[in-house]
Amino acid sequence: MTTKTLLRGRFLTLNTIVRVNQIEVSRELNKGADESNKHSLETVTAFREAIAAGWLEAKITWAFSWRALHSEERNYREIRDYVKTCHKKYGDDVTFIPGAYFANAYNSREQVNRDLHEGLARVAEFMGNNFRPTSVVAGFLSAENQRYLAEEEGINVCQGNIWSQFSIDNQDGDGAPSYPFYPSQEHFCKPAQAEADFIDCVNLDGWTVDFLAARRPGFKEGFNSRMGVGPIETIGAHGPEVGLKQMLATTANHFDDGFERNGFGWVTNCWETCLVKEIGHLEILTQYLSEVQRRWPDAKCLTQGEFGLLWRQTFTNNAELDYHFVQSGTGIGGSDKDKEISWFMNKNFRLALLRSTEEDTLAKVIDFTRYDVPAEEPQDMTRRWSLMGKINQKQTRPQDEPRLLSELDEEDRQLIFNIYPELEIRS
Repeated sequence: MTTKTLLRGRFLTLNTIVRVNQIEVSRELNKGADESNKHSLETVTAFREAIAAGWLEAKITWAFSWRALHSEERNYREIRDYVKTCHKKYGDDVTFIPGAYFANAYNSREQVNRDLHEGLARVAEFMGNNFRPTSVVAGFLSAENQRYLAEEEGINVCQGNIWSQFSIDNQDGDGAPSYPFYPSQEHFCKPAQAEADFIDCVNLDGWTVDFLAARRPGFKEGFNSRMGVGPIETIGAHGPEVGLKQMLATTANHFDDGFERNGFGWVTNCWETCLVKEIGHLEILTQYLSEVQRRWPDAKCLTQGEFGLLWRQTFTNNAELDYHFVQSGTGIGGSDKDKEISWFMNKNFRLALLRSTEEDTLAKVIDFTRYDVPAEEPQDMTRRWSLMGKINQKQTRPQDEPRLLSELDEEDRQLIFNIYPELEIRS
């Protein structure tokens, strides 16, 4: 990728979710436990101070659910007051999360737009001084809602996809690039192809995952496909020592090799406020941030809005979109020690090649998703929001059986080789 000087660097973004119920899928409906006893002034203070202890200059993004924005319970009033001080002291951003990651699975697009409008207004009200968030945290957010966010609310950054998520939680959304892009009006996972389908909203991933673990659906073979830098899948699943090792290895893949290939590196993470009590180990968060600073002293920890707007200043469309990642397994969880995966992501398609590091065999295609063909989002309220290409990494359909590049259709091979001629030699 040809990056301009503005974006050449290493960037970490970190957000946290404050909510009343585990999954507030609408204003009235909950699909999870009451978490109010896990949210207190002491909890959020300990969390924010653990971040400052590891990285004093770090800025984070706080996202409030509908109920957390409106609750008059003492703990939520105190938390809202506290994040106001964090905005002043650290430069943190404060915003709204509609539908607890899964707004479109349970609400019409029109309702989500109303929630965005009134939720953002409520944030501005309690923050005061003409405050306006620079982004929205959404988990998944449809193309129409991202268009509304940009054109009607004037917010041009959205954490609007959770890369590779499939058969976990309450919504699927595999199919997008893992790094920032402008979405198409056809589908939030598809990069806009031209001015006619362009949405001026930088679409960001939810949290950085291990590419090898992520190729599985859900918990197949006993592994968590979401493992990467998130605390649930690392510290919670493997303990603090091994968990920290995986978090740093995932980060290194982007800040070392990925940085050299793409001109910049980006790692993003979500540490939900409830996890302070559920998982604990805030000392690991401090250690992680401290170690990131030590290994990569040029790295910056920005709010996701700041990072997205920096990307937007650098790229005005998807014409230069070209991300390349190569990752070898860590041997932890689903990150297979004997495998190497290569990802190519651009405006026209995404392509993944998987090979064994122990056998002298050609890599096989495990994902080929074309973006230069029509796409369509579901119109009903469903969990199935993935953009499934000709071959999908999750291998849930017969057509997803891995194959050699030479076994693809002639048209597909030419599309790939026109952009990456070096792959023709390897096929």
